[in-house]
Amino acid sequence: MKITGKLIIIGGAVDKGSFTETDLDKNSASNLNFFETGILKRIISESKHKENSRIEVVTTASNIPKEIGPEYVKAFSYLDAKNIDVLYIEKREEAADPAVLTRLKAADIVIFTGGDQLRLTSILGGTPFHDILLDKYHNEEFVYAGTSAGAAAASNSMIYQGSSSEALLKGEVKITSGLGLIDGVTIDTHFVRRGRIGRLFQTVVSNPRVLGIGLGEDTGLLITNNNEMEAIGSGLVILVDGRDIKDTNLTQVELGQPISINNLVVHVMSMNDTYNIGTHKMQIHTS
Repeated sequence: MKITGKLIIIGGAVDKGSFTETDLDKNSASNLNFFETGILKRIISESKHKENSRIEVVTTASNIPKEIGPEYVKAFSYLDAKNIDVLYIEKREEAADPAVLTRLKAADIVIFTGGDQLRLTSILGGTPFHDILLDKYHNEEFVYAGTSAGAAAASNSMIYQGSSSEALLKGEVKITSGLGLIDGVTIDTHFVRRGRIGRLFQTVVSNPRVLGIGLGEDTGLLITNNNEMEAIGSGLVILVDGRDIKDTNLTQVELGQPISINNLVVHVMSMNDTYNIGTHKMQIHTS
């Protein structure tokens, strides 16, 4: 099935990349340069009406939504976006509010902020808001953008808990259902700084058909037709492919014991590199 919408998933930020996660005054040069040339600018340029696109910021994952929402409005406004607002959805019943659904139907871009991805899926999952979101993504020139929790929740299979340091002990990584915009992948964020590669290893070895995607800070993926991925932003994307795993002790060891994996394949993408999920082929841009 052809997917008309676009998916932009973002790993989070360290020193730049989101007005919500940095001190704008102290790091203004980094922030402004990033927004001028980086991921938020790309979100606007990929949308149907560019700077005139209707943008809704969804802060459901955050525990400080009233602080985060206005910062996104400020960031998009700096990039000449003309039509931005914040949807504060904090309870399930609000995800069925006719006024909220009307705004979602009119949106060209919806960006989901960081926070707790389990909060995002438990509040929005299975609601009229979720149904409309999926329909727009499948059938309209629509951009779903998510940073951190908003990125992790985009896939059908979602990591919601797991210690980085103990991620290769059996049972340490907890997985549940996400919002289901894209199947066949699992997405992890803040990947490089928080050393989360072990979380993807355990996720992939438990179902080698699933492609593990690790998004570094200030880094994202533009996914079109749920198939073609392009790395955007300044950092790294790590892909973990388990289709050629030769052996693992996953089913033999007890909970809490280390996992062994033989022949796990890892790819590293940087800006403008592409990867086709269907063919499993990566193209390095400079070559």
